[in-house]
Amino acid sequence: MTQTHHSSDGPVPPPGCPAHSGPAGSGKEPGAVPLYGPRFRHNPAQLYRDIRREHGPVAPIVLEGGVPAWLVLGYREVHQVTTNAQLFARDSRRWHAWDNIPADWPLMPYVGYQPTVLFAEGAEHQRRAGAISDALSAVDQFELRALCERVCDGLIDTFAGRGQADLIAEYSHRIPLLVVARLFGLPDSDVPALVRDIAASLDEGDDAINAHMRNVLRMQQLVAEKRKEPGPDIPSRMLAHPAGLTDEETVIDLLMVMAAAQQPTGNWIGNTLRLMLTDDRFAVTLAGGRRSIGQALNEVLWEDTPTQNYIGRWAARDTQLAGRRIRAGDLLVLSLAAANADPQVRPDSHADSAGNRAHMSFSHGEHSCPYPAPEIAEVIAQTAVEVLLDRLPDVDLAVAPEALVWRPSVWMRGLFSLPVEFMPGYSHAV
Repeated sequence: MTQTHHSSDGPVPPPGCPAHSGPAGSGKEPGAVPLYGPRFRHNPAQLYRDIRREHGPVAPIVLEGGVPAWLVLGYREVHQVTTNAQLFARDSRRWHAWDNIPADWPLMPYVGYQPTVLFAEGAEHQRRAGAISDALSAVDQFELRALCERVCDGLIDTFAGRGQADLIAEYSHRIPLLVVARLFGLPDSDVPALVRDIAASLDEGDDAINAHMRNVLRMQQLVAEKRKEPGPDIPSRMLAHPAGLTDEETVIDLLMVMAAAQQPTGNWIGNTLRLMLTDDRFAVTLAGGRRSIGQALNEVLWEDTPTQNYIGRWAARDTQLAGRRIRAGDLLVLSLAAANADPQVRPDSHADSAGNRAHMSFSHGEHSCPYPAPEIAEVIAQTAVEVLLDRLPDVDLAVAPEALVWRPSVWMRGLFSLPVEFMPGYSHAV
């Protein structure tokens, strides 16, 4: 997440990122494909296949607002970009297009530079990422699972008696923030509004900037409290880390951790439940088995990965990638979903993916999801699925599979809702 500042005239870009009201479309390559609109919303996987067939593993695209960029679709090319952090850098101030980017561009929260770990490079990135990794590593996996079970049971208790529920709004999207809020030492009363604002800040809607600013204020208050009274929580461990994080650094890095936990993990849970409820291969799991839950979770990371595309990298100097001439300052969007479906790596996109964890769903290289965050996310996701099937063994989809609607986000893959029905009255065994 990044922080966008405001003035009396409305939102303005962060320091280091000039923005003007001129056209943003200059510099588009011939045949550039829009990565938005009906074609993308209807079937993004097919769009990736069409782009790959027409342009190869690196393709010219246009982001919302007519902003040109490169889409890196090839598995090997994504690996190459993420491995070479010196050539394909994270500091968005390298972008040569800032003079053509309007201040109210919907994607500004993703690219507007702030001194957060997301945009740090070299030793500074190692310092910040090291503090986050160490703070996360102190989370006890057994205690985490027990916490997840309590959170999941509490949510199921709210709808178990009805015989019906929306497993997105009432379950999968609430679990990660409820868990992380407790790991952060946040009061439960702050969580409902936090859930809404995290979701709004990650959408490309009109309220994205305002929602992000509300979360900034919440996190500033939390850090100030933990600075005065440390506890056995992630913010306190980050503040006490030898890296010597300032309060401002801790605030924005905690926001990044929270956002990274919310949408990707929530959609991982939701996409896995959808797969298990719509694919006959997993019928035995719904009947009480456990063998296939891990397989379903891993298959989702290959086929319906929550983080579809990631913005981005900026070329530090002129170079070539898959035969494309990349200019210094060009923006590269990493298509993790397309890389996972690369036929050069996976000739049969429907092959059994059990045991194969070489997907790009957590990215790769020094700017990938920091250890042990993927393991924590997996504990949360697996526990969420297991507890639901334990509590509601007869759960069934309440609509036809084709009636489920995917969110149109360029970045995230997730459903608007997942309506289910089941026999009401399953009580929580205390």
